[in-house]
Amino acid sequence: MPAMSTFPFPILSPCIGICRLGADGYCDGCLRTGEEIARWVAMGERERRRLMDEVLPQRETARG
Repeated sequence: MPAMSTFPFPILSPCIGICRLGADGYCDGCLRTGEEIARWVAMGERERRRLMDEVLPQRETARG
């Protein structure tokens, strides 16, 4: 039997379709870096969750 995921649902991409990197190196739509966008499909659920719950909200606050 396959191992159960620690999260009940897959973590969806934060992409909102505004795909351009700002001068600060973050996407104007989702606030991910180009590297984070490229790696999204290879990231584990914990890394995605940390990005969604901690990193991106901090960037949004810092961007003002």
